[in-house]
Amino acid sequence: MLADATTRKRRKDARPSELSAAALSLFVEKGFSATRLEDVASRAGVSKGTLYLYFDSKEALFKAVIQEGILPVVAENEAIAAKHTGSSFELLEKLLDNWWGKIGLTEFAGIPKLMVAEARNFPEVARFYYENVICRGRALVGAALERGMAAGEFRRMDVETTIDVVIAPILMLLIWRFSLGCCQNSESNPRLYLQIHLDILRHGLRGSHSESQV
Repeated sequence: MLADATTRKRRKDARPSELSAAALSLFVEKGFSATRLEDVASRAGVSKGTLYLYFDSKEALFKAVIQEGILPVVAENEAIAAKHTGSSFELLEKLLDNWWGKIGLTEFAGIPKLMVAEARNFPEVARFYYENVICRGRALVGAALERGMAAGEFRRMDVETTIDVVIAPILMLLIWRFSLGCCQNSESNPRLYLQIHLDILRHGLRGSHSESQV
């Protein structure tokens, strides 16, 4: 009897995470607009009424997906940056490696494409994602760039624009994977793509003066 009660309690406690996992899968598969709360409940194996015990709207469910899956990785990268003592380029590599392993190789990698496609139709959701994910991510990359420029490791460039240039190829990789990638005749190689991107960054950030000293 006690075992049954414990099982029921565990099931109830686990339900919000099961709902957010089901929501993530549907958001990536169908998009934010086309995903219905009853679809999320069905995929999670609960009633729509049960879903409403935890989330009062699709927007709240989306925020839970981001809070549970993406924000902890952002926080990890912030901790990595705070403790890092090596070169600034090594820091950029560490941040990308952690992000790619925790986000890029999972279903969460489909969220950027969803946001690009539907941000203007759902400004509240877009604002939440922008403020909590994009702004913090940009701050991390910007701090690494400024650190490298101050130390003479990187040549002086406009930081905000350079952040865009660093992030854009990674964003494109994810958007392509969840959109036109299905039209490719051959399977893409994300690791090779990222390796080439980092190699281009390594030489581009240093510039001709730094390369002459290497």
